[in-house]
Amino acid sequence: MRKILLVDNGSLRPQATLNLRRLAHALSQATGEAVEATSLLHSYKIPPEELGGHKAVTLGPLAERAAAQGVTELVILPFFFGPSRALTTYMPERLAEVQANYPQLGVKVALPLVDSQATPDLRLAQLLAGNVRERLAGLTHPRVVLVDHGSPIPEVTAVRNYLAGQLSALLADEAGCVTFASMERREGEAYRFNEPLLEDLLASPALAGSEVILAMLFLSPGRHAGEGGDIAEICEQAMARSPGLSVTPTRLVGENDAIVDILASRLHQALAGEPLLLAMPSKGAATP
Repeated sequence: MRKILLVDNGSLRPQATLNLRRLAHALSQATGEAVEATSLLHSYKIPPEELGGHKAVTLGPLAERAAAQGVTELVILPFFFGPSRALTTYMPERLAEVQANYPQLGVKVALPLVDSQATPDLRLAQLLAGNVRERLAGLTHPRVVLVDHGSPIPEVTAVRNYLAGQLSALLADEAGCVTFASMERREGEAYRFNEPLLEDLLASPALAGSEVILAMLFLSPGRHAGEGGDIAEICEQAMARSPGLSVTPTRLVGENDAIVDILASRLHQALAGEPLLLAMPSKGAATP
């Protein structure tokens, strides 16, 4: 018996879980496969009444419950842009704990949304470009800044830079320029690859008095990209300090239904068995 899970990192904001559930339902309808939404962390703390009365269950407990009910194959679709440590370290460690109790359970983890090592796929960049075009009315060749959260590992930041290159090509005739920034970074030289920070870029002479569209490389609303979140605060402060600067954010990647097509491709790949981010074969039958 198989179970398919759409998995994000998790948030304490109910909007993130509700959006993940919405996309899991849309993906189920698009593929004919039953897909359930869950998170790695945090979401179980959200009061059920803020989630339509349905309490969120995180991946570990959900996998254990599924295995106890006879599930022998778990297919995981990461709702992540790149190979973050949550996917490559935390998740396999947690699933190994589940397999220790339920050795009959095998796990397949699909690729994240972007695979920069494969044949170029423009769909996510086209989604981002579409989000930017929704904000173009009345603007003449605005500056476009692709902003992500910032990551402690360069492979995830490389995904942002890769998408910025694709976005630049797609918007060549519509934007004055396309560049990138991180919302935040860890201290120290080792994490300089996240630069520039959004706060610093918006304060730079290069963007003084400019019309800027902020292409949001975030998946769901939360404390960073949600209403009144960190990004909104950074933009408000930047505009207050720089008269003439106008910053308009796009909607989030996971709020655009075009993301379902990419997720469907990842699901089909996982069901076919390749390519995968991770495979954890079953270790045999359960002990009676």
